[in-house]
Amino acid sequence: MNTDENRVPIQKLQGHHCFACGTDNPIGLNMQFYRLGDRVCSDITLERNHEGWEGMAHGGIISTLLDEVMSWTVLYFKRTFLVTRKMAIKYIKPVSLGVPLTVRGEILDEPGHSKIEIQGEIVDAAGKLLVRSHGEFVMLAENQFSSVSQGLKQEMMNLFENFK
Repeated sequence: MNTDENRVPIQKLQGHHCFACGTDNPIGLNMQFYRLGDRVCSDITLERNHEGWEGMAHGGIISTLLDEVMSWTVLYFKRTFLVTRKMAIKYIKPVSLGVPLTVRGEILDEPGHSKIEIQGEIVDAAGKLLVRSHGEFVMLAENQFSSVSQGLKQEMMNLFENFK
């Protein structure tokens, strides 16, 4: 994995059951994030519980990793609430189990007032590209995020203030 000393750890909420980043989900991925230049990254090693075909990661898990890192890219750099509008994935090489991976996201474009385009990638420890994704996200004002409790919204607002 990238050992660059320029990594900036990204704080995340504790508790919560989000499958990808939640700390209280016993079967979740508990992804940890860091900023490296203009990207948000997460290092992970997928295991047998994440298997699709024998020895290979399930495509849905791969999709989850990419959606989450792209979401955190928006959260971190734009400090705003968001939802995924659409996502396209290109599986380039098999994603093997038991090997270190880096999942990374980067802002591509902001074509509209609330729309933002993000690229996601998964690379192996040698830096070989395994999967690439393109996502379109919609940034939301706090009052547009009505399905989330006021308490969680406040926790997120506090988190945004702590991003470096």
